[in-house]
Amino acid sequence: MQSHVPTQSAWLRSYYLGRAIFSIAWVAAAVLFSAQAGPAAFLLVIYPAWDGVANLADARVNGGLIANPSQTLNIVVSAITALAVIVAVGHSSYAVLAVFGVWAILSGVLQLFTGARRWRDYGAQWAMILSGAQSALAGGYMISRSLGTVAPTILDVAPYAGFGAFYFLLSGIWLVATAYRSARA
Repeated sequence: MQSHVPTQSAWLRSYYLGRAIFSIAWVAAAVLFSAQAGPAAFLLVIYPAWDGVANLADARVNGGLIANPSQTLNIVVSAITALAVIVAVGHSSYAVLAVFGVWAILSGVLQLFTGARRWRDYGAQWAMILSGAQSALAGGYMISRSLGTVAPTILDVAPYAGFGAFYFLLSGIWLVATAYRSARA
């Protein structure tokens, strides 16, 4: 393996665990503020914005934006989504959920590509690949709910964030365990 891999693996451990913590906190805040329009709207905008910032940080540590085209595109998609959520919040909760659905599909497919590309060097990417695939499926579900008659709320997005937290946590723990086993060998 290349000499940068231990440093990159340490980064990925921290990155995945940090993303899990953010998502857990986001879900808790979504539940806490679900009945308050202002805080809920803020949370809905901040979630894709955070995803873009996190992908930017990760791409920079892992060779830059040019070396990570799926993450570069994910950054753009997340930024556009954050702006689209701002517009959609002023329109309707159905529009917000539709925007999240499209974003979940696009970011899921891009995450799947990123995980597949990293599989050989870092391991523990199966959870990220699964997460990407599940994100795309969840996006389809969100779009179908946005076409329904029951007004969506932030609680319709919270399970999506919760599953994201689970997969990031699982990947981080897997990399911690792998590093521990390697250190003991």
